[in-house]
Amino acid sequence: MQPFSQHTGVAVPLPRDNVDTDAIMPKQFMKAIARTGFGPYVFDEWRFKDPGYYGKPADERVPNPDFPLNFPRYSRASILVTGRNFGCGSSREHAPWALQQAGFHAIIAKSFGDIFVNNCYKIGLLPIALADADVASLLSAIDDLPGYHLTVDLANQTVTSPSGAQWHFDIDAVQKTRLLTGSDEVATTLLHSDEIAKFEAQHLANHPWI
Repeated sequence: MQPFSQHTGVAVPLPRDNVDTDAIMPKQFMKAIARTGFGPYVFDEWRFKDPGYYGKPADERVPNPDFPLNFPRYSRASILVTGRNFGCGSSREHAPWALQQAGFHAIIAKSFGDIFVNNCYKIGLLPIALADADVASLLSAIDDLPGYHLTVDLANQTVTSPSGAQWHFDIDAVQKTRLLTGSDEVATTLLHSDEIAKFEAQHLANHPWI
């Protein structure tokens, strides 16, 4: 995965609580066997008024004009700001895949579903939990100012607004290192390949019947 250090981008508001993974990536799009191509279908049942299916041409879709991701001002948004318990529900990895493939680099929420958070870390998508009042303030500011940008600095664990207001976020130290270096769980394990090989050789020597 790609390293994550710092990202500045347009923020889009999704002021909803308990957004589950079924809403982020509806089941009908999970028939695809590849890990790519899910971006166009993120929040599909909210973004469009017509039923969707994997591979349906974009010019056949009927957009919902009331859904934030369809607003022209958020067309290049790369930071999602949302409510409490985002990513709850099923454990489908397709949900963070779709968000990342739709162009999102970070998600700011009041809280997250546990499995969803871990799935985000595995692909380099940064989940940031902030206090309820801070998220409410951000949602209001984004709504008031077109083109509202945020800067996410992982090394310093901060989110900075255009006015210079700054919020600190917590992150597990191991996950932070993996994101900064772009190392997923397999790559992190392979950093210890010499020790693993040594252990296996010694284990085989001590247990030759295996």
